Amino acid sequence: MAIVVTEQNFNDMLATGKPMMIDFSATWCGPCKALAPIVEELANEYEGRVVIGKADVDECPDLSMRFGIRSVPTVIFFKDGKAVDKSIGAVPKNMLVEKINSIL
Repeated sequence: MAIVVTEQNFNDMLATGKPMMIDFSATWCGPCKALAPIVEELANEYEGRVVIGKADVDECPDLSMRFGIRSVPTVIFFKDGKAVDKSIGAVPKNMLVEKINSIL
């Protein structure tokens, strides 16, 4: 299951240095709802290898500003504690899998 990302736990997650995929989304966003089941599938498939989380832009305004989130869903990929790639919009699962594999 994807981890709920908050302003409070994000820096601790980042500090682990583990590969991460964070889905910045919103409850009112249609494409975000379409992407949500894919994010959950990936969280199960990559459990233990990649930290997969969901950040609600309305609940994490500072985090959203920090990473320049202007549209949702935006998925950001982190390697060694740094943002290295991103995907904007509801994209197919295979696109996210490619990006995840590139940070492993």
